[in-house]
Amino acid sequence: MKKRILLPTVLAAAGVVANAVTGWVPLLIKDPKTTPSTASGPESPVAKRAARAEALLQEGIKQSENKDFSGATRSFRRVLDLNVNPANKLAWYNLGVIAQHDNKTADARTAYDHALRIDPNFESALYNKALLIESSHTDQAIAILRHIVGAEPKAATAQLHLGQALAKKGRDEEAEDAFGLAVRADPSLLQFVPEEFRDSAMQH
Repeated sequence: MKKRILLPTVLAAAGVVANAVTGWVPLLIKDPKTTPSTASGPESPVAKRAARAEALLQEGIKQSENKDFSGATRSFRRVLDLNVNPANKLAWYNLGVIAQHDNKTADARTAYDHALRIDPNFESALYNKALLIESSHTDQAIAILRHIVGAEPKAATAQLHLGQALAKKGRDEEAEDAFGLAVRADPSLLQFVPEEFRDSAMQH
């Protein structure tokens, strides 16, 4: 089955649609764990840069929704110029989504790797990277997908892709388990399970 790359306009749980990358991620500036300190007041340089980064991220997302990917790319790169975290992480991630949409595999992987250097547990970037390398670097994709489902066993399409990767490596028993967990979490995914695994997936 040929992979389809879809771009949801909001953050999706790892895969509402099989073979879809997760979509745009906005900056939640109200999160005290990720918001730069504004102890010096709302007009401090750090607060101004953070607010500008948020505005540019939102602008880039709107441009992406309108299929203006060149404009979105400029907006996300302007975020990087401001050098504010976690905006940098999200800008790199969204640049990866655009590159993956344009089938620029190397650029997408580079962007996701930048995001993951900032936050190694950034699940959306991990998931999209795993889809990106599932065919070319299957063992690495398996490791990433196991990390994702270890944190969230009900991440249905992550389980589906884990099953596909394991089946490709001939690890059929492990693949059966992954497919079974995928279908139990989301029965609609049964249609994407390889035919030879469907009976065991339904019985899992």
